[in-house]
Amino acid sequence: MELRKHGRYAFSALPDRPLYEWPEGKRLAMCVCNNIEIFSFREGLGSDSATLNAPQTHRNFAWRDYGNRVGMWYLFDLLEELGLPASHNANSFVLREHPEILARILQRNDEIIGHGRSNGERQDVLSPEDERKLIQDATNEIERLSGRKPKGWMGPYFAQSEVTLDLLEEAGYEFMLDWPVDDQPIWMKTRKGRILSVPYSVELNDSPSMAFRQESMMSFERMIVDQFDEMLEQSRKYPLVFTVILHPFIIGHPYRLRALRRALDHVLNHREELWVTTVGGVNDHIRQLPEGTLPNVPSA
Repeated sequence: MELRKHGRYAFSALPDRPLYEWPEGKRLAMCVCNNIEIFSFREGLGSDSATLNAPQTHRNFAWRDYGNRVGMWYLFDLLEELGLPASHNANSFVLREHPEILARILQRNDEIIGHGRSNGERQDVLSPEDERKLIQDATNEIERLSGRKPKGWMGPYFAQSEVTLDLLEEAGYEFMLDWPVDDQPIWMKTRKGRILSVPYSVELNDSPSMAFRQESMMSFERMIVDQFDEMLEQSRKYPLVFTVILHPFIIGHPYRLRALRRALDHVLNHREELWVTTVGGVNDHIRQLPEGTLPNVPSA
């Protein structure tokens, strides 16, 4: 038996890598990543508040739409109170359909990450031509509406095809968030060059935690605290990226937001030890480091 391999990155043991620092000599970067999504009514894909693989109904559509109507605004206010920037993985259609959300993002000078057209579809089931079109449609609409071309991409449902990395790099993307392979950024090989993988947690993520694994908010609160405390300890040895992943239709319900507030208060008690940034900020800093600081992509 032969193992099928992807050829996108080479194995690299964490203790064997060169050391570097984040700005101001910090060793732990902190990023809040929020997902702003929109869905077709009664068709396509979409998660459910109570049942895995539930059919699309008015109820679960309304549950998700709560995030854009209410939960997002609670979350915006909390981020303001705590003085936190955010990276928003935004479906392009949501920025078109709800310009009020886009206006608040721009007013805050937050980052917009490409996140497909809608979360009612996924890209890994498409032909290369159709996937290229999906990426280009979303990119063009985000740039047209916001005046900024996104540097980063997060596929709906963490989905990638065999050629997604190639298509993203060829479309001008500098980094993506779909491979939860490391706590440090790593280079990944494309057919014409390379693209940066910035850490994005599938574990410290409210959607898989509460919508799919059916964990409680109290459990998620404890996860944030424990993940942070351990990563802060580990960052004495290695430069690391700590990400908290949110969806306003999940975290934006008041009882969950209260628990998130407590968890972030705990984290920010250590603010002087953190580089509070965006995932794009991580990308920009890495690209300023000397070549060879990160393990390079596999040779052909």
